Amino acid sequence: SLVDIDIYDRIEDFFPLLKQQEHNQIIEKVYQLSSVKKSAKTINTAINRAAKVVFALKSYARYDDSGEKVKSQITNEIETVLTLYHNQLKHGVEVIRNYEEVDSIYCYPDELNQVWTNIIHNSLQAMKNMGKLEINVKQREEQVLVSITDSGEGIAPEIKEKIFTPFFTTKPTGEGSGMGLDIVKRIVDKHQGNITVASVPGQTTFTISLPINP
Repeated sequence: SLVDIDIYDRIEDFFPLLKQQEHNQIIEKVYQLSSVKKSAKTINTAINRAAKVVFALKSYARYDDSGEKVKSQITNEIETVLTLYHNQLKHGVEVIRNYEEVDSIYCYPDELNQVWTNIIHNSLQAMKNMGKLEINVKQREEQVLVSITDSGEGIAPEIKEKIFTPFFTTKPTGEGSGMGLDIVKRIVDKHQGNITVASVPGQTTFTISLPINP
């Protein structure tokens, strides 16, 4: 159809061709060329997407065994993790990014990636991969503040007090080790930062504060 070959909004340009005896063959050729163009665009999009994933994997997999902190931009690190979760996010999760300009911080980026990965993973599970994921990054004096909010069912008050306890999990046997948030807290503590959680039915927010130059 004209919609398929993307000429429905400029059909008058094709009137002379359509009046020719071979108009059926002409339309067929135009359709074939249009299909090739769309396929090329799809391939190009896939290549760009693959390049981003490869870059994210390389960034995520890096390991600095020097034992020294390096300067890192928190927003870029979070985006790396979001790239790796693209397939889960695209099928029903709206990601809302509120990123202010913040200074780079001295940190262990590979360890902080575990923080963002654990929290985002838990958020997606809480929402069953359907809902809103809001990420805020801002700077207040010498601290970078990151808050990650999901629209899941929330955390019960009696459970909220235990979530950073080693081996504590609310997941069925075999689905969780109970070490995720314990590791998160240990990493944040190692960076001389702080992590808190606030939860009501339909919304849970993890807030992490990290010093720029501890």
